[in-house]
Amino acid sequence: MEVSILKGKIDYIDDCEEALVKSELGLRYFSKEGSARKALVEGFEKQQIYIAVDCNNNCLGLIWYILDGIFHSFPYLHIIAVKEESRSHGIGKKLLKFFEETCFKECSKIFLVVADFNPDAKRLYEKIGYTEVGAVPSLYREGITEHIMMKLREKNN
Repeated sequence: MEVSILKGKIDYIDDCEEALVKSELGLRYFSKEGSARKALVEGFEKQQIYIAVDCNNNCLGLIWYILDGIFHSFPYLHIIAVKEESRSHGIGKKLLKFFEETCFKECSKIFLVVADFNPDAKRLYEKIGYTEVGAVPSLYREGITEHIMMKLREKNN
């Protein structure tokens, strides 16, 4: 499947909202009606969201990252979500690769957090070079620990 990553436009908010609310992340953190949409509006306004589209410009998923989101100095992957029908087709990997390639042009390290309820995602991040550098119990929700993950730019970049 041919996929392009584009700067997100508010026109795609319905697809992005669907991808987010139907994800494990959305179920846990955006279960209140309208909360995902409100957050996404902020991301689009700040021009921090990028979307994956197919050859017909159908939105397949999104990635939202903040360039100075960690310690006001390093890129932070805030949200990544892929629409249900597009999962298991490598869309998430393409979005992640875009994030890494873009950010490693200017920065030596990048960060994300992954919740303890998502061990598969944590294993994936570890497999592709992220290292846990800390954990914060009850950061966003009581009883859920967030694992802070960091990846260093390879020496030859």
